[in-house]
Amino acid sequence: MVSEKPGHIGHGSAVESPVVHKFSSDEEIVLSHDTSSLPPGYFTSTYFLGTMVASGLAIAGGVGGFALAAPLLGIINADIGPDPNYVWIGLVYTLTLAIGQTLVGRLSDLFGRRWFFISGSILALIGCIICAVATNIPMVIGGTTLIGLAASTQLSFTFVVGELVPMEYRFMANAFVYVWSIPFSGLGPLVAYAFVLHTKAGWRWCYYLMIIVNGLGALCWYFFYHPPTFYMKNRTTTRWEMVKNFDFVGFILFSGGLLIFLMGLSWGGGVHPWNSAHVISTLVVGFVACVAFVLWETMANPKEPLMPMHLFKDIGWDATIILISLGASVYYAFSIIFPQMVFGLYTEDKAYGSALSCIVGACIVMGQIVGGLLSKWIGKQKWQLVVSTTAFTGLLGGVACATTDNKDTVIGLLIVGCFFVGWVESIGLAMSGIVIKDQSEIGTAVGIAGTVRSAISTVASTIYVAILTNRLGATIPAQVPPALINAGLPASSVASFIEAMTTGSFEGIKGLTPQITEIGVAAYKNASAMAYRTVFLSTIAFSGVALVLSFFCPNVDDKMTSMVATVLHKGENGEIEGAREEKTRHAHVEDV
Repeated sequence: MVSEKPGHIGHGSAVESPVVHKFSSDEEIVLSHDTSSLPPGYFTSTYFLGTMVASGLAIAGGVGGFALAAPLLGIINADIGPDPNYVWIGLVYTLTLAIGQTLVGRLSDLFGRRWFFISGSILALIGCIICAVATNIPMVIGGTTLIGLAASTQLSFTFVVGELVPMEYRFMANAFVYVWSIPFSGLGPLVAYAFVLHTKAGWRWCYYLMIIVNGLGALCWYFFYHPPTFYMKNRTTTRWEMVKNFDFVGFILFSGGLLIFLMGLSWGGGVHPWNSAHVISTLVVGFVACVAFVLWETMANPKEPLMPMHLFKDIGWDATIILISLGASVYYAFSIIFPQMVFGLYTEDKAYGSALSCIVGACIVMGQIVGGLLSKWIGKQKWQLVVSTTAFTGLLGGVACATTDNKDTVIGLLIVGCFFVGWVESIGLAMSGIVIKDQSEIGTAVGIAGTVRSAISTVASTIYVAILTNRLGATIPAQVPPALINAGLPASSVASFIEAMTTGSFEGIKGLTPQITEIGVAAYKNASAMAYRTVFLSTIAFSGVALVLSFFCPNVDDKMTSMVATVLHKGENGEIEGAREEKTRHAHVEDV
């Protein structure tokens, strides 16, 4: 029995032609199907359920590989350092993740996904083992580099899950996967400090746990994930021909340019001064390379472009990916600044402080889950994005009211505001793969969205840290010395007191009394609160642009169909998982 060719896939169209589960070597294999043509029990098959579990373990591994260690970088440095290069632990993760997502999406679209995702979990496993046994900071940096590269596959779950379920259930399928991130993205600081406070191995347990997660993930990918192979995707092209036609010039310009540019941004004001040759040269060279990449992709017309430029002709897709990127940039402001604010203004207790620090991540995850579950039921995704963006713009901008005395107000604004950030991210990321016309490019589309998200978030994070540093440099000298001197502290001891606020030890400061300490600490906290408020106000610049873009995002109600872009197969002949059981059942009926 031979299948007719499938209809055009895009804008919600379903495949109406009959689908055959097994083909001879010279026949075309149909990769997309309508749910009515799939074998009974396909969505409850071991392969499908195992792949969903693998996707859940992937997001857990991709997020947890850094989220657990991030709050403990100072502790890690104190244990196996000190080494001033420990800041690279965070930098290499974001740099490799930003570059890798586009590469994974595009290459797996062309060559098949299976071994990219198996290799990703194995690479994460190796990286976590290196970090777990590390005896110095360079070992942790090296291990985290592998973890970041692996995360570019693990956090690409959106297009893996999206193409395996009917279009109408993509939002809901993503919600299922987000549940797996709760212990890490949602409760990461709490889990991390629990390991430090209650286990003998301390911070190393963050990596021990990830070894378990990534090991299980690799096994699930290997045994259950069998998407279309290269042969099934490319019946008339060999791997060598695809390699020869691949866009290596674009690959070099994109990877090198973006890496160098983001490295310069990450260095600025931290590793090196902004006016240093290191920062200026990397920013300029990286930017020029990125411009050259766009010109190459636009004008050279490579046979297999790394980043198909026709995707950017869809205004709805452009608006969606930039919207979720700006939403993520607002999230990064609070994920970076709020934990500092908690321990700087509200508490010194690690357990309580780590619990408060979870508010941002936990509420965003809740928004991702609830948004995914309700998006199709509510409908009108464009207006969901408009309302949600309006809500988090106002609520999170309102956190600029923060003082040392209104913690409950700040937490209330954060809970609701971050929930709506998660809602936008859940809907927007799924839509980045739904709105495209050709579902065979879903990996490329979602991968580009991930890279744009990481790049814009890196830029935003740099801006937030620069604002905080500059404001603290202004508010502390303006507020703290006058308060200390008026309280009776000798002017010669003021600098020592300010330094002691960062170390936590006030011993040996001439003329310091408990009363002066109390006044000085209160002044320092008020000065810090003023600086934090400026950062929170600055998020309105990003969320305001996001609000404008939300009006250009499309509704996708018409795309909520029963079409499945890709199914899991047995072997190279195109036999769908579950088809063998179906044929056996039909044969039994005919015999009877």
